[in-house]
Amino acid sequence: MSDHSHHLKTPSGKPRARSLGIGFDGTPGPFNAITDVPGVSVGYSTLISGDGPLVVGKGPVRTGVTAILPRPREALATPVFAGIFSQNGNGELTGSHIVEETGAFNFPITITNTHSCGVSRDGTLRWMQRVLPAALDSAWGLPVAAETYDGFLNDINGHHLTFDDVAAALDGAAGGAIEEGSVGGGTGMITFGFKAGSGTASRVVKWQDNSYAVGAFVQSNFGKRRNFTIRGQCVGPDLAEPAIREGTRRAEKGSIIAVIATDAPFLPHQMKRLARRVPLGVAMTGGFGYHSSGDIFLAFSTANPGAALAPSGHIAKADFIPDTDIDPFFDAVIQCVEEAILNALVANDDMTGRDGNFVPALPKAWLKKRFG
Repeated sequence: MSDHSHHLKTPSGKPRARSLGIGFDGTPGPFNAITDVPGVSVGYSTLISGDGPLVVGKGPVRTGVTAILPRPREALATPVFAGIFSQNGNGELTGSHIVEETGAFNFPITITNTHSCGVSRDGTLRWMQRVLPAALDSAWGLPVAAETYDGFLNDINGHHLTFDDVAAALDGAAGGAIEEGSVGGGTGMITFGFKAGSGTASRVVKWQDNSYAVGAFVQSNFGKRRNFTIRGQCVGPDLAEPAIREGTRRAEKGSIIAVIATDAPFLPHQMKRLARRVPLGVAMTGGFGYHSSGDIFLAFSTANPGAALAPSGHIAKADFIPDTDIDPFFDAVIQCVEEAILNALVANDDMTGRDGNFVPALPKAWLKKRFG
């Protein structure tokens, strides 16, 4: 496919938001994905099996894990400067303390369901020991693992995710165009009462004589239907149907994890500033950080690898764009997050899970008529 086609369809042919005529601000990268940041790759393990009544430990299963590699495999021990922001802390992101303390992390990021977050974290360490054992010879590892809740569709207490599934997602991580919707950790997720999950987008930011990529990846699982907004139009009240069907009562347990990546040279405090802009992109779609929502955001820069590895006893030097020039990167974060959420919704189909619980897909024909 041409670069333009990557903006309209996922590799499997699922539509993306732009294919419905929805217009967005900013200039996307070639793949309109977090993988437009050089060296960043994404992999999935998707677990879908069984139908009918919930039998804990047997299913039905609607879950998975997403792996995001911030650097090429051979360089995963090299830290990336990073910052985190928790808009609403009803969730988990492991490794957050060391990111807060040192402004950096290394190793892959994983995102899965709430009750498998420990498996994905520990699975990352097992995988690193296999593929890059020197990184753990005389050092500890504190991988970043995040979660959102998929228990309306998935046998979340059955603990179906395994270390092998985590390894498969990590082994399968690739650059280029990536799949969206009900894949990886996003498999069982819901947004504004519609089927959602994994979504991504990117923007190109020009500064001086350089072009930099800013990419977002979201695991989208939040929001009330009445607030759903597309490009400033509150469409939720017009979309009361199709409705969720509850075989078992659905409690409000939504969340969103967002990962922002860039190759622009920024210092850790600046990465935290980028992470703080993610909620503005979420709000553009009608997400308001309600009580039960774990809204936790991580931003990292692949620049300055030498500074991140600076040896003891020497002055470390790092390049960085001045804070006074950071505004276009704020724009890019907000634009990417808004589009990534809508991509997670558009690249999707209806899903029935445990106990016949049913989540409809966003009605694409209606949207095309409204925005096309």
